Amino acid sequence: MRLLKGVRILDLGMFITGPYASMLLAELGADVIKVERPGQGDPFRAFLGGLYSPQFRGHNRDKRSVTLDYTRPEGLQAFKALVRTADALVINNRPGVAEGMGLGYEALREVNARLVYCAITGFGRDGPYAGRPAYDNVGQALSGWMSRHRRDGDPRVVGPAITDPITSHYAALGILAALYERGQSGVGHLVEVNLLEATIGLATEPLAHFFALGEPVPVYQRGAGSQSYNLSCRDGKRIGLHMSSPDKFWHGLCRVIERPDWIARYATRADRIQHYEALAFELNDIFRTRDRDDWVRLLEREDIPFGPELELEDLEDNPQVRHLDVFHEVVHPRHGPIKAAYRPVRVDASRDIDFRPPPDLGEHTDEVLREIGLGDEDLDRLRAQGII
Repeated sequence: MRLLKGVRILDLGMFITGPYASMLLAELGADVIKVERPGQGDPFRAFLGGLYSPQFRGHNRDKRSVTLDYTRPEGLQAFKALVRTADALVINNRPGVAEGMGLGYEALREVNARLVYCAITGFGRDGPYAGRPAYDNVGQALSGWMSRHRRDGDPRVVGPAITDPITSHYAALGILAALYERGQSGVGHLVEVNLLEATIGLATEPLAHFFALGEPVPVYQRGAGSQSYNLSCRDGKRIGLHMSSPDKFWHGLCRVIERPDWIARYATRADRIQHYEALAFELNDIFRTRDRDDWVRLLEREDIPFGPELELEDLEDNPQVRHLDVFHEVVHPRHGPIKAAYRPVRVDASRDIDFRPPPDLGEHTDEVLREIGLGDEDLDRLRAQGII
């Protein structure tokens, strides 16, 4: 089921935020056309050499790629012909860059009044930081998100991007809402999303705590309140617990670790929150006495919320991941099989559409430009001029 069948999205994005936002829509069935400059295209293509890096592939599935130098008059003319056929456009640049190329919202609204134009920036269209460069770690730092995930002076940054993908999700959500409203009014919209506000918006719980109580939120406040622990086992493997509010989970854990005295000692959730750090270290010492598989059997028996900490390379062998059929392959005619995760959204028990592999640079240029009326002579001329 292509939920967005008939919706055409133009993707002028680079790196993560714009491309990932449009990919989310592509995986729901939209026809996403990635418009790239001839030569190198999206800089993410060349992250590991060549023009088909894993970083590029991770954010550009299910799209068609057109090479078009829209900085030149004839290329801009062809691009505007594409805009006339589009429902939405996604771009991520500093404020003013798109306008300087003739690709701003006001210019393109004159071409297509129904266009939903999504502009993704680092800090918004104006303000003291508007002209600054912004990437994922900048958004994590400035939004307060980074301060919630570290306690020491280690200068290294762990984990995948956070600010970029959450910005992409908000952008896709905004585009869908604007398209829905356009269906009623017939009028396009300007959708604006920035990395700073998107990442602040992700921290709903700690912000609510701060605004309600007017006090700094401790780094481990979330873990204490939810009774979450990351524990090391005898074999060096780790396991995560999240016992939340019901006392039954705490009672079950006390039976598993053979500490029934803790049921009375830490009788209420407030007791467990107050002694969270001491409990965490004691539990860690206890869990080091058995291998993880032993703990898994005991925790399952008591119906305690837990999950073994899997490495990425472990995912395909996990029974629940296999049952959900999380990963699939599509075959690119030049690069062969490309494996990726299915879209997480099922509708009417299905998520299968004719998924596309990430495109080579300009792989669909002729195909797409013919759809807007260009003939062979036009394509030959544009190619000879280096515009496509």
